Amino acid sequence: MPIRNIAIIAHVDHGKTTLVDQMFGQAGIFRENQNVEERVMDSNPLEKERGITILAKNTAVHWNDVKINIVDTPGHADFGGEVERILRMVDGVVLLVDAAEGPMPQTRFVTRKALELGLLPLVVINKVDRGDARPEEVHDEVLELFMDLEANDAQLDAPFLYAVGRDGWASEEPGVQGSDLTPLFEAIVSHFPAPQVDREGPFQMLVSTLDHSPYVGRIAVGRIERGIVRLGEQVALLDLGDAGMVSDPTEAELAKVSQLYTFSGLDRIEIEEAHAGDIVALAGLEGVEIGKSVTDPEHRERLRGIAVEEPTLAVDFTVNNSPFAGQAGKYVTTRQLRERLFKELERNVALRVEDTESPDTFTVSGRGELHLTILMETMRREGYEFQVSRPRVITRRDDGGELQEPYEEAVVEVPSDMVGTVIEKLGSRKGEMTEMRPMGGAPAGGGSGTTRLRFKIPARGLFGYRSEFMTDTRGEGILHHTFAEWDGWAGDLKGRTRGVLVADRPGKAVGFALFGLQERATLFVAPGAPAYQGMIVGENARTDDMDVNVSKEKKLTNMRTTSSDENIKLEPPRQITLELALEFIEDDELIEVTPEGIRLRKRILDPNQRKKAAKRQHQMA
Repeated sequence: MPIRNIAIIAHVDHGKTTLVDQMFGQAGIFRENQNVEERVMDSNPLEKERGITILAKNTAVHWNDVKINIVDTPGHADFGGEVERILRMVDGVVLLVDAAEGPMPQTRFVTRKALELGLLPLVVINKVDRGDARPEEVHDEVLELFMDLEANDAQLDAPFLYAVGRDGWASEEPGVQGSDLTPLFEAIVSHFPAPQVDREGPFQMLVSTLDHSPYVGRIAVGRIERGIVRLGEQVALLDLGDAGMVSDPTEAELAKVSQLYTFSGLDRIEIEEAHAGDIVALAGLEGVEIGKSVTDPEHRERLRGIAVEEPTLAVDFTVNNSPFAGQAGKYVTTRQLRERLFKELERNVALRVEDTESPDTFTVSGRGELHLTILMETMRREGYEFQVSRPRVITRRDDGGELQEPYEEAVVEVPSDMVGTVIEKLGSRKGEMTEMRPMGGAPAGGGSGTTRLRFKIPARGLFGYRSEFMTDTRGEGILHHTFAEWDGWAGDLKGRTRGVLVADRPGKAVGFALFGLQERATLFVAPGAPAYQGMIVGENARTDDMDVNVSKEKKLTNMRTTSSDENIKLEPPRQITLELALEFIEDDELIEVTPEGIRLRKRILDPNQRKKAAKRQHQMA
């Protein structure tokens, strides 16, 4: 059967997973009366909650007599490790671009990876039914992007389709509404080549992703590059290393293929044999890891491994040692935390975990805040309890010895009358504006239209900015950013401009005490919430930290006045999420992550010890 292996790539929220839903429906994957969820490929609970794709997944549909293996990839650059390894399995990419927003930072990131591998693109300009759609302009912007990324002639000759993925139609002309996705399926079959593989040679496959089954253990997923693999056959699993023949027997592990699967729709189908070019899953390989090669035992030829860009951000994971430690978590010890973090490395190829001088602390490095917070949230839901430090950028030195740090490309869309505030704030964080472009006229209800700004800014310059940005733009602004390049150290940057309220004693928060504090602060706790000495309970309106008593109760006397008996009205406390907490805390603070919730605290809980430490640090400076 003819095969086409494709990946669907796009910026976050441009409609990629919704389009796959419609492809399933029109290719006959679902029964007519089958109840199907929206975004069926986003099977992870976190993906459903956040509405983004986090993990790359394999599926397949049949169109006429052609099998189309589809890989749904994450759109966020923080999950670039998923994108980089999955693109090694395919021969072409369907690039999805919003008809109004056009190419965004994440679009540039995933497209660059695809073009560098020599993959042919097929461009789908989606959501052409939007009121602010501009498909002709977006068409030109995509071609400009291809030229910027030095695409070859074949890649520049990519076909363009215009679609509404939600409604399940595509068309070859921007102003013509289609009836279904037939133009897309036909373009995939005609434009993308069949896999360029050797069907007759000895078996060879690169492991691109891992799955796990409680019955058969680890499952290796990848594309067969050469030959045939059969159920029950013996294969050699080669250690990571340079491409070429492997003569040392210690670098290979012999194993038997206990289960062999191919993909069809959302299911894995057991098969007896698979041929070169198909994407398959093998069980029975105990020591399998991403990037390893599986070959014929008599012809051990290792394939080129998977190159992943280096992490740019690091945090410290520490065993929870707060007064509330162990009250909510199921896994709380150093050994359990270490095992879980190192186990994550099996699948998460863009992650780094290192031991530190302290036995209770581990340095975890990733591609961005979202990359790290997804790991934290997953562990929290599994029952782990731990503490996290403020993120810090990873630096390096170039050939001349100059200190370098990661820079981000930030794209901001804001109402035009708020542009000045955003430029001023990002300028103070060492941001350099590279583009300013109006995006449309004033809306029907009045207003000033929107403007798109593009900045080059140090990654640490964006720490703590998102919440400030949402306040400055009254929630109307959109901010996207992705890693751009390494460049010279930008110098000192100012951190948080406000101090915090710190509980000075243990006890439960009382409404009477909180009422007296809310005029000078934004609170993080509600009445009845337990607190301990050194726990952060709010954000101060001033620049300094303030020790407060949140458990102070009203004195009971026989004096009665209208003012003393008035009703206490409290504003709802600010909800602390992991992303907000990572952006908010300073170097002397920690995030306490438990299955029941997230708390902020000072590293040194005792206020007297904290003042002494601050005095010593000031004297040293």
